[in-house]
Amino acid sequence: MDLAVLWFWIVAVLFVGYFVLDGFDFGVGMSLPFLGKDDTDRRVLINTIGPVWDLNETWVIVAGASLFAAFPEWYASLFSGFYLALLLILLALIARGVSFEYRHQRPEAAWKARFDWMIVIGSAVPALLWGVAFANIVQGVPLDEGHNFTGNLLTLLNPYALLGGVTTLLVFFVHGVVFVSLKTEGDLRVRAQRLATRAGVVTIVVAAAFLVWTGLAYGSVWFWILAAVAAVALIGGWLANTRGREGVAFTLLAVTIASTVLALFASLFPDVLPASNDPANSLTIENASSTPYTLEFMTWVAGVALPLVLLYQGWTYWIFRKRVKRSTIEQAAH
Repeated sequence: MDLAVLWFWIVAVLFVGYFVLDGFDFGVGMSLPFLGKDDTDRRVLINTIGPVWDLNETWVIVAGASLFAAFPEWYASLFSGFYLALLLILLALIARGVSFEYRHQRPEAAWKARFDWMIVIGSAVPALLWGVAFANIVQGVPLDEGHNFTGNLLTLLNPYALLGGVTTLLVFFVHGVVFVSLKTEGDLRVRAQRLATRAGVVTIVVAAAFLVWTGLAYGSVWFWILAAVAAVALIGGWLANTRGREGVAFTLLAVTIASTVLALFASLFPDVLPASNDPANSLTIENASSTPYTLEFMTWVAGVALPLVLLYQGWTYWIFRKRVKRSTIEQAAH
């Protein structure tokens, strides 16, 4: 396989890892107003992702660094054209991370409430804007002959991209709520299962609309295959959740996210950023990639480093696999 094509799919897999792992973090953060009846509930929710959220977030750094090294032209066009959207994502992630660390530093309810809302907003904004960004990548944006973005923020906020953003927001929300039911017990677990069931119905409808629109406008054979896998997994995850099988539901929702991301990359191939104004200005795998020597070196590094990262991540989840109990939180408060 050509190394540029290989790295196109490696970048896709890295974004799969990021959206699957940080996606449920976003969902847990967004669930605070819906599941947090009191401060103890909210502490339980935050503690479900407390040991892993920062590790999950590093996947976007690896994905961005790989994109920069393997496809510098693609990286440059994205980060210049999508600058404001990516800046908002960065600020939201910073606000969320700060809130996790600072909300417990003072006992006042108002202090904690402010940071709780920062967690909610810091989770919802990236969940929405990542979908907007990827939908625009698939749809294409206006580029000049130098592959520079010639539109503005309103160009990116088109109906198709906004539908993509709402889709990722809802899918991440349901994924996170199912994770809450997987990691908690008692009343909170039951309420999380109910919320995931209700939100899942809306998510299925919105996600179906987005996938059908994408397939009809930009789809390929491989897109339709992967989109079908995503659809079956999403419905299966919803059904598993209604039966109290949160482990199965969480796994199937992870498959949904992974299949959707791969489907979007399949709809792009062999482009990496289509030019909506003139196909001749499009960025492709061929004209956006680094030199063969750079890609070869990166391949050797990835072959050694990626298995180690996966082993460490798996070990971390194994160590923190137990459910978070409300009683433990209440005891720690005394």
